[in-house]
Amino acid sequence: MRSMKKLLKNICVYCGSGAGNNPAYAEAANTLGEAMAKADIGLVYGGGSIGLMGEIARSVLDHDGYVTGIIPEFLSDREIMLTDVQELIVTHSMHERKQVMFERSDAFVALPGGVGTLEELVEQLTWSQLGQHRKPIILADVNNFWSPFLELIDHMRREAFIRKGLEVHLTAVKNPDDIVPVAESLVAKAIEASDGELSPEKF
Repeated sequence: MRSMKKLLKNICVYCGSGAGNNPAYAEAANTLGEAMAKADIGLVYGGGSIGLMGEIARSVLDHDGYVTGIIPEFLSDREIMLTDVQELIVTHSMHERKQVMFERSDAFVALPGGVGTLEELVEQLTWSQLGQHRKPIILADVNNFWSPFLELIDHMRREAFIRKGLEVHLTAVKNPDDIVPVAESLVAKAIEASDGELSPEKF
């Protein structure tokens, strides 16, 4: 059996290009970035240098971790593309950006963010719901930021729009220090539950 860090090579982190009002959001991004670097887990993210995107990327880099930035050409100036990363991929469109982020990642984490973060998160939830992947999806529910979204998911369940066969696989984590171990555990469980269908190379 491979070590956990080999099972989980890269985490895609969705987050805001702004910092938000609460300093706890930037603190969470820095904590997560440090934890990923120390666990030898690469960061895949949106390629910007501002807001929470810049916070987590610099945190990974400051702790000798590996960062892959993926940004569409039209956003390279608006989100002030971070050029200090080890790997920088400039795409032609948002669709291409999201596809490459998906392909490069073994798990997804959503830090606080705006509608772009929400859109990326919901797309992965939809793909998972429809059986297109089994990669873990984790909400970094810092200071209950994602509580309204989690309430909406519960409302959808009560109204039978999320039902048997269309389950939403989502894990909320309050403490940023817990995100990496939770992700490692979920990846290992997904591979074990696949009865040989999945492997670390194909996950």
